[in-house]
Amino acid sequence: MTREQLVSKVWNYAHVLRDQGVSYGDYVEQITFLLFLKMDQERVELLGEPSSVPPQWNWAALVAEDGEALEAQYRRALEALGKEDGLIGTIFRKAQNKLSDPAKLKRVVSLIDTEGPWIGMTVDVKGEIYEGLLERNASEVKSGAGQYFTPRPVIETIVSCVAPRIGETVCDPACGTGGFLLAAYDHMKGQSQDREKLRELRHSSFHGVDIVDEVVRLCAMNLYLHGIGNGGSPVVQRDALASAGTDRFDVVLTNPPFGKKSSYKVIGEDGQVTTERENYERDDFKFTTSNKQFNFLQHIMTILDDTGRAGVVLPDNVLFEAGRAGEGIRKRLLEQFNFHTLLRLPTGIWYSPGVKANVLFVDKRPASREAQTRELWVYDYRTNVHKTLKTKRLVREDFDDFIKCYNDRQETERFRRFTYEELVARDKLNLDIFWLKDDSLEDLDALPEPDVLATEIVENLEAALEQFRSVIGDLNEVVE
Repeated sequence: MTREQLVSKVWNYAHVLRDQGVSYGDYVEQITFLLFLKMDQERVELLGEPSSVPPQWNWAALVAEDGEALEAQYRRALEALGKEDGLIGTIFRKAQNKLSDPAKLKRVVSLIDTEGPWIGMTVDVKGEIYEGLLERNASEVKSGAGQYFTPRPVIETIVSCVAPRIGETVCDPACGTGGFLLAAYDHMKGQSQDREKLRELRHSSFHGVDIVDEVVRLCAMNLYLHGIGNGGSPVVQRDALASAGTDRFDVVLTNPPFGKKSSYKVIGEDGQVTTERENYERDDFKFTTSNKQFNFLQHIMTILDDTGRAGVVLPDNVLFEAGRAGEGIRKRLLEQFNFHTLLRLPTGIWYSPGVKANVLFVDKRPASREAQTRELWVYDYRTNVHKTLKTKRLVREDFDDFIKCYNDRQETERFRRFTYEELVARDKLNLDIFWLKDDSLEDLDALPEPDVLATEIVENLEAALEQFRSVIGDLNEVVE
């Protein structure tokens, strides 16, 4: 089943719930509860795997009911499963029934029961469903998806380059629906036929963190249905930036949230609204900043093992933002880590316009007086590259040339080498490096198609607005 067929099938279920006033977010949540119970049954029947769901709350018990008895069974099942320990408790934590109409609930249950087998799908089922629904929602609702999700081709490319090995531990401190962890598992599971090594791979190699309950739920389901975990949950719900903990990891693969500032509104007893800064007091953070991307980068610096390596998606501002924190963190990255490769990603590949991002490939090194970055290789896959979510979607093959360059380390038109001396000599240690000319500025025939051009104009305007908002936010902080 293709991605589009899968998303279309699940999207059709949304029409069952629209008349009931169920929001898209609630819809995704309820569908995943039901799909999980159905696929848990399929794991037992088709794969012979044990079930973690108590028999009185499993799919067979649910599908046997009808009418008000069905609604009651579903509600009780969610409440009971949310109190379970380990993985099941993580998946159903704070779960509530949002399908109070028994007739509509029965129709959705029947649709899921007659389709499948769902467990046989080779794609990242929950992640594809969630992202596909957000994409459909973005096309139907003016407000758009409102969240950023890492495109699968980007995830697969990062994993291919970082190349986690069986026996290593992998962490994603902003795991979302688990795309990086699942891609790493797929990359590692074929490296050995040893049953003990494969058991260790499934049960103790992966660790995920996310601050959003619903996303942790989706990630936990994804990992469970791929056989990852040993009854406990490999993913936990908490603020990764609050503490580094004691665990250190061989590999970190992540795309931290792109929200820049850490703050929230507080309404006092007198009705006045004030802004509270959310600061992270951590001894391992060498620089204090409210920029979440810089804080996540410092967090990754800490949780990497002494010889660990990372592939991290970060927005452009991390490369050029001035100030003591920005320049200091970039200098630390060059001197204490081997920041060896930077991939400039194209625009038009995210669910929200205005996003310009990069992939930073970094190796940690033991303490030394010498700078650990001898040279930084930059691959520009943004200039003269035009992508959209609909007509010119990003595909895995688009990164074939980058992967070749990554491995060969030979300069090409898009791949350039910069020495440590050249980097530290740049004004304010600006690492937002580009050299290719925009063909459309010199040749009108090189302009992209009108729809692509319109999308790029919107993205540039959104990026400019984001910069203005940042300036306003900084000014407000100064005033306060």
